[in-house]
Amino acid sequence: MSLWARVNQLPQPVLEQIRYIYGNSFPIEVRHYLAEWIEDRLLNVPVYQHEQDSAYEQEAATFLNQLINELERTAINLPEDNVTGRIRLNESARNFRQLFSHNPVQLYSHLINCLQRERQCIAYPEECVNVQDPEIAEVINGLQQLQMLVRANENDNRNLVKDYEHLLLEIHEITKNKAQMEGIDNAQLREHARAALAQQERNVNETVTLITGKRLNLVDNFRKTIQLTSQVQEKVLHKYLTQWKINQGFAGNGASGMSASNLDTIQAWCENLAEIIWNTKDQIRLAMKNKSKLNIEEPNLPDFLPQSLVEVTNLLKSLITTTFIIEKQPPQVMKTNTRFAATVRLLIGNTLNIRMSNPLVRVSIISEAQAQATQQSNKASEQSCGEIMNNTGNLEYNETTKQLSVSFRNMQLKKIKRAEKKGTESVMDEKFALLFQSSFAVGHGDLVFSVWTISLPVVVIVHGNQEPQSWATITWDNAFADINRVPFHVPDKVSWNLLAEALNTKFRASTGRSMTPENMHFLCEKAFRASLQYPVSNDLTITWSQFCKEPLPDRTFTFWEWFYAAMKVTREHLRGPWNDGSIVGFIHKSKAEDYLLKCPRGTFLLRFSDSELGGITIAWVNESNDGQPQILHIQPFTAKDFATRSLSDRIRDFEDLFYLYPNKPKNEAFDRYTTPPGQPRNRNYIPSEVRAVLMPSNNNPISYPNTPNSYGHLQSPDASRDTPTSGYQNSTIMHL
Repeated sequence: MSLWARVNQLPQPVLEQIRYIYGNSFPIEVRHYLAEWIEDRLLNVPVYQHEQDSAYEQEAATFLNQLINELERTAINLPEDNVTGRIRLNESARNFRQLFSHNPVQLYSHLINCLQRERQCIAYPEECVNVQDPEIAEVINGLQQLQMLVRANENDNRNLVKDYEHLLLEIHEITKNKAQMEGIDNAQLREHARAALAQQERNVNETVTLITGKRLNLVDNFRKTIQLTSQVQEKVLHKYLTQWKINQGFAGNGASGMSASNLDTIQAWCENLAEIIWNTKDQIRLAMKNKSKLNIEEPNLPDFLPQSLVEVTNLLKSLITTTFIIEKQPPQVMKTNTRFAATVRLLIGNTLNIRMSNPLVRVSIISEAQAQATQQSNKASEQSCGEIMNNTGNLEYNETTKQLSVSFRNMQLKKIKRAEKKGTESVMDEKFALLFQSSFAVGHGDLVFSVWTISLPVVVIVHGNQEPQSWATITWDNAFADINRVPFHVPDKVSWNLLAEALNTKFRASTGRSMTPENMHFLCEKAFRASLQYPVSNDLTITWSQFCKEPLPDRTFTFWEWFYAAMKVTREHLRGPWNDGSIVGFIHKSKAEDYLLKCPRGTFLLRFSDSELGGITIAWVNESNDGQPQILHIQPFTAKDFATRSLSDRIRDFEDLFYLYPNKPKNEAFDRYTTPPGQPRNRNYIPSEVRAVLMPSNNNPISYPNTPNSYGHLQSPDASRDTPTSGYQNSTIMHL
């Protein structure tokens, strides 16, 4: 049964949540009609961290082209009576071509995340039901109430304008009657005119009192509107948009949940707020204008309109400056002279005529100190500590997505100026950020706003060997940065359990499967260089130095370097077996031996080497000369070895390995990942292939009847590699 078929068996609230996850840019009908096609191509693809990777971008571009072709093909093959389905699929093909041709990674990553979310909902449906956040209901109800208030204020203001006009006519009539009365010679007629004029003046005074009451009531409603707007805006900007920004940091460590539909919802709220604020501002200005025409109210009455205008303008400023956001963050480990991308978006771009001017956005790179100065002054600095090519672009409005944004696709960092280092600091510890800034007028050009936003911190490197430590800096920052911090301060000591969660998230995003609780406890003991009780206390803390600065005992590398190397080799060479659960990986050598001693000869398991970065070793049960079980360890394989022959092929080659721990035949576990025999390129030659064999060490002189008698012509693995004394070397032999 396909994943989509299982999804459709879920309760209705879960289905609604899944539809919400896909958002408006990917119609759910496409997911339905192309269910198996999509799953065949994306179900086992990991959630990449490095979306700037050229191979990943190529995969995304290929997928987009294939998706569009498949949509058009499926539309043609639909039954003739399914007109709606045909129209929907063809429309989707056109929209995908228009929306994502220049950024296929956006759609590709979104679909991978959606499929991952579907899997989670099937496994834990009760956790996927989106229990309505009461504050979301407050936002929605607040916006509806504000819209009604604004309409009522408009109506009251309109009626007040009419009352003012009638009052002006009455005052004009009184003035005219006064002038006429002066020309009446007849005393009786003059007295009658004076009485009529007095009545008119009384009527005018009553009208003035009535209008003043209406105006004060309108002003009071303005203040209520501003107060409620402030409350709703506070929730939208400082809870939901702030949480979205926090999630960007978590997503930098591989966390899912950065749904595009969430940001679209926030944008809809912000656009509503912008229209409410601007309309209220216009109404206040109109009320001030009308009041100035008639200086007839009592002088001791307080005038709240100027203060209300200031308050509503401040609300507008806060909304505009806060909703200028980085939708797609730049890579957080940035290599000089390497192309990278980023996208900024203005969430109120569909309002206030901003989209008509296509504002220019400029990008610069700033140091940590410059980021602090920018935050403190609330003003974008003209300073920069580097040179970025292709660093300007215009915000453009997309009619289909209703978004005002600009994507910088070809930026390159050419130069960087570094600060002086203190103590043991290295370039991999130094944090920078990209500063995006723009300026534009709103409404009819009477207000001009300068906006800016700072990216998540980035580490600038010049060589690939600087990546591991740079990712340590970024991983720690993404996991433990406070949203209101001084850039880019992070705690020096954190809870181990929180760090373990971050490491697990990162490993899952990189390789496709989470670590087990036993794996996590192994990591804990490795990080603290000690045996610890399971489970560990929430009070257990780890320092930055323990995490990535202090070498492990008797090693030349740190805990982070060891973990990063294991993650890298798994992502690049061991993803399939790891996702199947065929690799234990994170387990102590002694515990692996205890497990295997209870198993028959030929049982084996795979664990990451303690002694070699990015190495994975095979521990297996053999029989010693006295017939007792003996645990042997094959010299660790690294990425360099897998470039010659894959792990699954090597396991197939080793004839002494029978069962994957505890009792699974090795062919069931690994045959799907082995390389099928190739056809000879030329029938005039005898074909050959490369195979791995075990090389008995001096401590284990066991013969292998099926292998050649002499190995003198073979190169053994690098002698500098730390091989356990109970281990076996391995090598490759070319068989004819």
